[in-house]
Amino acid sequence: MTRTLSLGYSPCPNDTFIFYALVHGRIPLEGIQLRERLEDVETLNRLALDAVLDLTKISYHALGHLRRDYALLRSGGALGRGCGPLVVTRQAASMEALRGCTIAIPGELTTANLLLQLYGAGYENTSIMPFDRIMAAVQRGEVDAGVIIHESRFTFPSYGLVQVADLGAWWERETGHPIPLGGILARRSLGPELISRIDGAIRSSIEYAFAHPEETKGYIKRHSQELSDPVIESHIGLYVNEFSLDLGVAGQAAIEELFQRAERRGIIPSCQLPLFVD
Repeated sequence: MTRTLSLGYSPCPNDTFIFYALVHGRIPLEGIQLRERLEDVETLNRLALDAVLDLTKISYHALGHLRRDYALLRSGGALGRGCGPLVVTRQAASMEALRGCTIAIPGELTTANLLLQLYGAGYENTSIMPFDRIMAAVQRGEVDAGVIIHESRFTFPSYGLVQVADLGAWWERETGHPIPLGGILARRSLGPELISRIDGAIRSSIEYAFAHPEETKGYIKRHSQELSDPVIESHIGLYVNEFSLDLGVAGQAAIEELFQRAERRGIIPSCQLPLFVD
């Protein structure tokens, strides 16, 4: 008997690269059929809060609110160095000057917003909008600044915008850890054996994509909002790395540090459950 599980991930190149082989039958997952759902990251965060999905990509900020019902997988996430969100404006400014200003963010539960709030007080006046609308909103003067993620890291100069801060670089200087952006979750109720199988299948899917990059291109481009090939390749190169294959000790330490800081600030609730189901 085949069991169907829902799987949520974003249409961004790193996610479609990671999950291509798994959802196209290149990686066997006996007895399991996956029903994929592609949504922007904040929509996925909200779906997970409503317990809609069995497996899903989420922001680590959202995971801080989901630890009771979901366990983190060791594979498939986005964590690294030099890949954090950027704060951009129309004209050169400082983070100090932006306190109290209106700042566009790609979602309340995104790690981008969590990093902004951890950076310091005075950045609570936020305007939530889809990540791909933020640069245009800043350009038009609808907001004072924007926190940009994903491929926007590579394209913001074309909007005439300037970088005020790299929140990922700030995190790395502050903690010494790589920056945890997003991870893959599984319902704890699926049980350790099935969760372990899924985790291994996602790692195999990434290895397949690295071994067959040309095969993945058509699927990636169908969902990448007409990005150019160089931007797609840069995006994958930045967000899919050794931590995507396995978080390892360094990745786990970074996540725990993020949660400890967020708990101390009262941004997320405390939780005694382990991150992983082993």
